[in-house]
Amino acid sequence: MKVKLTDEEIETMSYDDVAYLILKEYGKKMKTLDLFKKVVKVMKLDEEEITRGIGDFFELLLTDKRFIMLENGFWDLKTNHLTNIIIDEDDDDEEFDFRIDDEEEDDSEINYDEDADNDDDDDDLENLVIIDDSDTDEKS
Repeated sequence: MKVKLTDEEIETMSYDDVAYLILKEYGKKMKTLDLFKKVVKVMKLDEEEITRGIGDFFELLLTDKRFIMLENGFWDLKTNHLTNIIIDEDDDDEEFDFRIDDEEEDDSEINYDEDADNDDDDDDLENLVIIDDSDTDEKS
């Protein structure tokens, strides 16, 4: 069980792409450091890359939706961990009690315009003045 990539493939792949292939072929969860060591080996990188790139690798795993972080620092492919949703049908029969608190409202925040006219009045346009543009052009 060994991931083999051509030099051209390695140049176009990132840490997380190689980690995906490793976990897929390996078939079970791996610790972060162990997984990264395999990535470095497959990508034919220097051993120094392990200490320099482990932080970036960890961040890639966190943000890549293909991976899932498990307990004790293990990582695996999300497809290997199906989520089971259990619906308890007894919950549907429960009655809910919704109540509105009878607290007094603070009337100081409400703005009442007692002098305002009723909107039904038709004299809203009483003081409207219409200006004809042709009258202003003739004077020029």
